[in-house]
Amino acid sequence: MAEHTSSSITIEASPADVMAVIADFARYPEWTGEVKEAEVLGTDAEGRAQKVRLLLDAGAIKDDHTLAYIWPAENVVSWTLDKSQMLRQLDGSYLLAPLGDGTRTEVTYQLTVDVKIPMLGMIKRKAEKVIIDRALAGLKKRVEAA
Repeated sequence: MAEHTSSSITIEASPADVMAVIADFARYPEWTGEVKEAEVLGTDAEGRAQKVRLLLDAGAIKDDHTLAYIWPAENVVSWTLDKSQMLRQLDGSYLLAPLGDGTRTEVTYQLTVDVKIPMLGMIKRKAEKVIIDRALAGLKKRVEAA
């Protein structure tokens, strides 16, 4: 089984408010440091993104790739790599857990990255950690500012 990196953060908002920001791919370049462009290529029957093209610049990892998204539960979204120039694997998920009276949410982000070029595992894990930490901080700031 591939190694993965995960981290959690608490956001002062309901899971529905957090998921609304996560699902708004067109605005990712506004709050994620690594995503420079995002384009929804296909949606499911409920209008949620199924295929999204992302232009990523995460320092050691730069790529133009497409991800396939699934929404298995109300507070869960996960994705797998569909096609990429540089990446062999980019699988991840957001899991949202309501806290207290539901006005706060614990967000857990899990990510597995593998590149086509040789790269030390330690460097891959560091890139995953940077992507996760920046995404969670950006998500928290974006949701709480709304």
